[in-house]
Amino acid sequence: MRAVLSRCVHLLPALGLPALLAAQAPLSLREALDRAGQSAYANRIAAGEHAARAGAALAPYRGILPTVRMEGGYLETTDPLNAFGAILRRRAVTPAAFAPDRLNQPASTAILTTGLVLEQPLFNADAWLGRKAASRGATASQRAGEWTQAGTAVEVVRQYWGGVLAVRQVSALRAALEAARSHARQAESMARQGQVTRSDALLASVKADEVEAMLLSAESRARLAHRRLAVLMGDPTDTGFTLPDSLPSSGRLTATGQASGDTGTMTRADVAAARSAREAAQADARRATALYLPRLNGFGRLDWYSADSPFGGQSAWTLGLMLSWTPFAGASELAEIRAARGRSASARAQAESAEANAELETSRTSDELSVALARLRLAARGVAQAAEAHRIVGRKYDGGLATVTELLDAAAVETASVLGEAAARYDVIVAMAEMRKARGLDLGPLLDLENRAE
Repeated sequence: MRAVLSRCVHLLPALGLPALLAAQAPLSLREALDRAGQSAYANRIAAGEHAARAGAALAPYRGILPTVRMEGGYLETTDPLNAFGAILRRRAVTPAAFAPDRLNQPASTAILTTGLVLEQPLFNADAWLGRKAASRGATASQRAGEWTQAGTAVEVVRQYWGGVLAVRQVSALRAALEAARSHARQAESMARQGQVTRSDALLASVKADEVEAMLLSAESRARLAHRRLAVLMGDPTDTGFTLPDSLPSSGRLTATGQASGDTGTMTRADVAAARSAREAAQADARRATALYLPRLNGFGRLDWYSADSPFGGQSAWTLGLMLSWTPFAGASELAEIRAARGRSASARAQAESAEANAELETSRTSDELSVALARLRLAARGVAQAAEAHRIVGRKYDGGLATVTELLDAAAVETASVLGEAAARYDVIVAMAEMRKARGLDLGPLLDLENRAE
C-alpha cells in the first residue's frame, strides 16, 4: 500500500499539485522505527531464523511424549501358519479347523488387520537433556534476534538524522551559493568600474562555482539518504516521505547527551544470547554423554482382525515394556561426545568474548559521546565566531579595506562552520544511540529530540 502511495506522490508535481506534497507531514523517527521494526530485512531474517530454531526445539519431544498411530493391512495367503493364525485371531476356530488336510492345505484366507498403537517413552535421558539444549538454543536465537532489532534501530536513527543532516546541508549551501553569487556579481560590477582587478571578479566566480558543486553533492546525498532509509524500513519504493528540515538544537542535544551519560547498564541481548548458547552447548554435551545410558519405553496396542471390515470383530490388546542398552555402537557415541564437548568449549569462549566486548563497547561509546559533545561545543562557538568574522570582513570590504579574496574566504569559513556544527549535532545523536545500544538500553530519550528540532 505504501508503495502505491509513494508512486502517487511522485506524480504530484506532474499533476500540478506541489502544495499537497509540501503539506505532507514529515516522517517521524518513531514511525520510521516502527516501520523498520516490522519490515526491515534484517529483522525479518532474524525472526525467520528464530521461528525455525523454535520449531526445531520441539524435535526432542519425540523421546518424551507418547506416540499414537493407526495401522492397517490386508493380505491373502495359503501359508498354513498364517491361514490358521488368521482364523485363530478372528476367534473362529472350530474342531473342523484342526483337520490335517485343512491344516496342511488351507484354502486362500483373507486377512484384514487394523490396529491402534500407543508408544510411551519412560526413560530416555538423552531426550530430556536434548530438550533442555534445544530450549536454550531457541532462547539464544530469540536474544540474537533482539540484538539484530537493536542494531536496526540504531541504523534507523543514523539514517533518519543523516537524511535530516543532508537536508540541512542543502539549505545551508543554497544560502551560501546565493551569497557567493551576490559577491561575484558585486565583484564583476566593481571590476567594470575599475575598483577591483579582473582577477578578483574571476576568483569570486570560481568560489561561487565551488559552492554550487558542493550543493550538487549535498542534494545527491539527500536523495540517497531517502533511498537508504526506505530500504532500511523494508520498502525501497517508498521514498515519497519527507523529513524534518532541521536538527535538534545544540543546547537540547547537550542536555540529553549529558543525561544519557548518567544512565545505568542492562544485560545486552547479544550477551544474553551468548550465555544461552553456552548453556545450550553444555546441555548438549550432557545429552551426548547420556547416549550410553539404557532406554526404557512402554507400548500398548489394540488389534482387530476381520475378513471384511476395518475394526471388525473382537479386539485384542497387548501391553509391554522394552529395555534397550547399547554400550558400544562403533564409537559413534564417542565421536558425538567429543564433538559436543568441542562445541561447548567454543560456546563458552564466545560467551566470554561477548561479555568482554560489551564492556569494551560501553567504554568506547561513552568516550565517543564525550568527544562528540565537546566537538559540538566547539562547533557552536565556531559558528558564532565565523559569522562575526564574516561580518567584520564584509564591513572592511565595503570600506575598501579588505580584498574580495578575504571576503570570500570569510564566507567559506562561515559556511564550513555551519556545516561542521550541523555534522557535530548529528554525531552527538549517533553517539547517544550507539552508547545506549552498548549499554543494553532502549532509544526512548532520542524520540523526544525530533520534537525539539531547530
